[in-house]
Amino acid sequence: MALFAARQPILDIDKNLFAYELLFRESLENVFPKGFNDNVATTKIIEGLQFNLGLDTLTKNKLAFINFTYDTLMNKYPLLLPNDQVVIEILETVKPGKKVLAVVQELKEKGYIIALDDYIHEDVWKHFYPYIDIIKVDWPVTTLETIKEIINAIRLYPHIRLLAEKIESYDEFKLALDLGFTYFQGYFFSKPEVIESPTISPSQFALTQLMTELSKTDPDTDAVSKVFENDVNLSFKLLRYAQSAIFKRRADISTIKQALVVLGQQELRRFVSLLFAAQFSDTKPLVLVSMSQIRARFCEQLAELSGQQTRGETAFLVGLLSLLDALLDSTLESLLEKLPLSDDVKHILCDKQGVLGEYLQLVQALEKGDWPAVKTCSANIGLSEEDVNEQYQLALAWAAERENLT
Repeated sequence: MALFAARQPILDIDKNLFAYELLFRESLENVFPKGFNDNVATTKIIEGLQFNLGLDTLTKNKLAFINFTYDTLMNKYPLLLPNDQVVIEILETVKPGKKVLAVVQELKEKGYIIALDDYIHEDVWKHFYPYIDIIKVDWPVTTLETIKEIINAIRLYPHIRLLAEKIESYDEFKLALDLGFTYFQGYFFSKPEVIESPTISPSQFALTQLMTELSKTDPDTDAVSKVFENDVNLSFKLLRYAQSAIFKRRADISTIKQALVVLGQQELRRFVSLLFAAQFSDTKPLVLVSMSQIRARFCEQLAELSGQQTRGETAFLVGLLSLLDALLDSTLESLLEKLPLSDDVKHILCDKQGVLGEYLQLVQALEKGDWPAVKTCSANIGLSEEDVNEQYQLALAWAAERENLT
């Protein structure tokens, strides 16, 4: 039986990736299908992580926040997972009591990190504070007065860190930061912080020109080669990429043209696109660049799976550029005007219409764990839920494999 997984990034105060919260479902029929409760969800997570998906694929060596119910805590299911890879997240439905406290103490003694999810402030929780590492505050439903009460209550426990979840704007992030929160969960990082006239560096523009040339049915190989030869940094990265073990080659590479041949047009298109996204890694959260790469590969795979191989290159480009507004803090429309892209690509990115637009809506739903939307988008493009899930996991693995090569 298929296991559907989504992951939501958790960032630190510098917007570096700290961890992922993992969200799992057995199917896309409902958030919780008939007869499917929180306890079953947690057991399915553990089973899936042990035998199917694996933490390495989903979290890339970052911590994984995983929800646990009262029953799964009492059954000590957290002990089935490695203490150095997970955060035991106690759901808000768990009521504080002596039995729960005893389990929390045992987990802490065994080296687990423990978090309280959607924390509802009550004095009784003070007995848990010595063993709690993180308190998650549901930002939209928690008043500023209550947040200040929580901050005051944990003042004697400086080891406890606060995590603000469902942060959806830069202003919310800034306020939580000022209040002393350490971790942040939400999609504020994928939205522009300030709308202004952006600047596109010469290297970004050159890479966009390369992407445009390579999106043609018959790209000019000499023109592509010349761009690399005129830029020592690009040449180095191309040669390093082509020498990677992920490509099979019969001999060492000594020229730019040999490297282009080794990669082939399809992989070269991907490489140039990934270089473009990587240009922003010094100024933006790395998770944004990673999301761009995952979206690109996922959209490309869907095009191929749907028998639209000829649109695979466009699908990849569309997925990659779908977060351009967040990367450059401006509107997508104003940015696309400055880039040498086809009107077709611009239209898909701005309006999310047509099949490729459906691909974008689908991957966004997967990122948020919006399972009803995933179900609807899957049906709209004529793919099964299992196929969509498989392609998303493959895209995660593909992006992880190439993350350090560009």
